[in-house]
Amino acid sequence: MCIVTEGCKLTGRHTLFFYQRLLLAGLVSIFATHVGAGEAYAARAESISDGDTLWVEPEAGGAPRKLRLLGVDAPELCQSGGVAARDALRALVMQRRLRVQVQYLDDYGRGLARIEVGGQDVAEALVYQGWAWSSRWRHSLGPYAVQEAQARQAKLGVFAQSKPELPRDFRRRHGSCFVPDDKGGFKQK
Repeated sequence: MCIVTEGCKLTGRHTLFFYQRLLLAGLVSIFATHVGAGEAYAARAESISDGDTLWVEPEAGGAPRKLRLLGVDAPELCQSGGVAARDALRALVMQRRLRVQVQYLDDYGRGLARIEVGGQDVAEALVYQGWAWSSRWRHSLGPYAVQEAQARQAKLGVFAQSKPELPRDFRRRHGSCFVPDDKGGFKQK
């Protein structure tokens, strides 16, 4: 028996066994994080949760999948403009054939996806209409900064407000729009 803090030496088959387990653990970790990433498929929207989250049903079959639009942040449902943003997403995608390209999985297991309808980038359309912000990251204004600037200039959607609040700032100040209900689910505040 060897205790790591005592500085053990692995020799022969113990070394091989150690490195095999280390490699296997690394591969399992990578696979678990990226299952579904890079996946492309045709789908139909099943339901719209909010202005940047929807459930889709792949045309090839299988379980419905929860997706979040990559590159945007829409107002929370309980935030000013939240219901209108959800309705705008619904108008763009319901009863239409979607082309889904999952890029990543987020911490909640949702696929972060680029979605197109008839060749139109859905996230770009929402930002252009003023119903979402281009996702900011460090010093970048995000992938749809030009569309956001145009929506602000035209005072479209949430940008018609005098001081629209970024959804991330709203979440930081107010938390989730949902609270547990007495049935083990959630309800809107």
